[in-house]
Amino acid sequence: MPAGKNKPAAKTPERELVITRIFDAPRELVWKAWTEPGRLKHWWGPKGFTVHTCKVDLRPGGVFHYGMRAPDGSDIWGKFIYREIVAPERLVFIVSFSDETGGVTHNPWNANWPLQTLSTVTFREHEGKTKITVQGAPHAATELENKTFEDGHQSMQQGWTGTFDQLDDYLTKASLDT
Repeated sequence: MPAGKNKPAAKTPERELVITRIFDAPRELVWKAWTEPGRLKHWWGPKGFTVHTCKVDLRPGGVFHYGMRAPDGSDIWGKFIYREIVAPERLVFIVSFSDETGGVTHNPWNANWPLQTLSTVTFREHEGKTKITVQGAPHAATELENKTFEDGHQSMQQGWTGTFDQLDDYLTKASLDT
């Protein structure tokens, strides 16, 4: 085995993915869309995927566990483990692919993908709208996993664009009361 293959590599700024978008909705509504299962199921995930399972335990150490059906009919599972929650400003969590019971699994499309990524989502008021910034980087990953994550930035940008398009569509129809 090559030296350092299983040794976690340090987080560096070039490894981090940063995506920002402004939504024409109040921050309180955008926060609810990210933290309430009844809202998340309407927009979470890439275009063409539908959420069939959505459980949220919104507290440090709590879990957002979800299942999605892909356009080809296969099921994909994922989870967040919340580390920090500052309503309505910031969520910090560890992201991983999972199985139906919440166990951590490898990315079904790429075995070299990091098992975990550390993500921070900030919600800022911006001229009556809400600016979301998503930051993500491999967590406790090997050099190969870090490289795979870096090489996947363009694909992740596309995935987040589709997800944010769905969030935007949801927010145009949603209200704070529903």
